[in-house]
Amino acid sequence: MSTDILLVEKKDRVATLTFNRPEKRNSLSQDLLIKIHQTLDNFAREDEIRAVVVRGVGDKAFSSGYDIAAIPTEVSPQTREKLRDQNPLELALNSIVNFPYPVIALLNGYAFGAGCELAVCCDLRIGADDIRMGMPPAKLGLVYQLSGLMRFIQVVGISNTREIFLTGRYYPAPRAKEMGLVDYLLPRQEVEAFAYEMAREIAGNAPLSVKGTKRILNLLSKTITLSDEDRREANRIIAQAFSSEDLKEAQKAFLEKRKPEFKRR
Repeated sequence: MSTDILLVEKKDRVATLTFNRPEKRNSLSQDLLIKIHQTLDNFAREDEIRAVVVRGVGDKAFSSGYDIAAIPTEVSPQTREKLRDQNPLELALNSIVNFPYPVIALLNGYAFGAGCELAVCCDLRIGADDIRMGMPPAKLGLVYQLSGLMRFIQVVGISNTREIFLTGRYYPAPRAKEMGLVDYLLPRQEVEAFAYEMAREIAGNAPLSVKGTKRILNLLSKTITLSDEDRREANRIIAQAFSSEDLKEAQKAFLEKRKPEFKRR
């Protein structure tokens, strides 16, 4: 098996990006996120790929989330410049959202945390009927980034976003579909064929139509806006949680495999 952390295949104007970190349950390391950005950036400039499928290697995990411990090692000068304004996660997620053509998440396993958000950034989500999805920040003492919360609101609505982030639950596939986290659920043995059939159908459509429609839909999704004052308040709340004792307690409890004892400070 290849040791590359991102496997890239191209066939009939459809590209596949496979997260190849099985030992880490396909968690999103900074190097992997940077490679996702660079690959999609290259595809956009070449303008030959008409649809992209993203997936995790194996049949257990699409992605278990953000691997905060992994330090980036392979950064081009151009990407390093972009990282001054965006962290690797935001860089990769924005690359998916802004890729000119549709991106399909093939959910061949569970998608948690940043892995779930990455799936939400895709234009379509097709999953096996035994997957689970969820966002655990509430269980970790974190307040999620403003941009991430806005992405969920745009896809699943504010009511479902409230439930997802306030409970921190991991949802079984039927409930995930009901909430809008996934568009199609199929038996595991059928999900891959279905996803690629849709990718090829999209790739066979008029490029200007598909590209233009995605761009306009992205413009429409920007209707949720905050004032500068509200944005500053949100960022203060996020920073306060990030430096809290509760976050340290949650991390310690996770390592010790016990329930955290939060103290609200």
